[in-house]
Amino acid sequence: MASPSGLQSGLSTQLFDMWCSDKKNACVIPGYVVEGMLAKTIINETKEFTLMNGLTAPLNMQVHYISFSAHADFAQLMPPNIILVHGEANEMGRLKQKLITQFADRNTKLFRQRTQSVEMYFNSEKMAKPIGRLAEKTPEVGETVSGLLVKKPFAYQIMAPNNLHVFSQLSTANISQKITIAYTGASGVLKHRLKLIFESVESLPDEESEGPAFRVHERLTVKYESEKHISLHWRSDPISDMVSDCVVALVLNISGEIPKVLVESEEGTNAEQENNEKTEKTFL
Repeated sequence: MASPSGLQSGLSTQLFDMWCSDKKNACVIPGYVVEGMLAKTIINETKEFTLMNGLTAPLNMQVHYISFSAHADFAQLMPPNIILVHGEANEMGRLKQKLITQFADRNTKLFRQRTQSVEMYFNSEKMAKPIGRLAEKTPEVGETVSGLLVKKPFAYQIMAPNNLHVFSQLSTANISQKITIAYTGASGVLKHRLKLIFESVESLPDEESEGPAFRVHERLTVKYESEKHISLHWRSDPISDMVSDCVVALVLNISGEIPKVLVESEEGTNAEQENNEKTEKTFL
């Protein structure tokens, strides 16, 4: 087996040049061949042909043609729009007339010219068939069905995530993420600031963690690893990743405010001491 099938160049032409003179050899040409190519020439039972080097050689080998093509045939064409894109002009004209006769009772549009403008309209609605666990219960009218939409050749299927490896060659995996951030502030301050942003911020029992811990938005856990560090734990998905980004930005913002608060309190203390000293000197 060698390509191209038209014998116009490449390995197939080189092998044909070496083997064509021996009647013990044979050449099998599958599928459509274009007029003017060597394969078309030898199918027409020519006695000799021109080699790649320009010399003439006799054709003694057997030549067989098999109609094995990926192109559509008469019986395979049933769509509303048919476009004949390439081929020999006479054969394309014969095919077009055959299609017009075959689909005379249908509203089938035929296009053949290469420069002809073509407009086709398709139904944009897509139907998905529920399978696996989602097919066990018939949904009510208006009920939302949640699952993974899997596209297969000419069909859509919707299935539960845990059925993906059963009904397809795909597999799923859960990614658990953890990040440790420097934080020396009080746990009460962090919890208060989290409640200003998220509706759900719950303290976890002490037995689940060694230090203070919070469950944020039912997706992310904040744990105190030490007096100087906290850690964030979450299972990766688009929403949880956004929650984690928000919590990280909040912690960094609080950490940036802590030194300013300390400096302001120290400056306030020094100012009070200076005012007290001035008052004492005045009374003396």
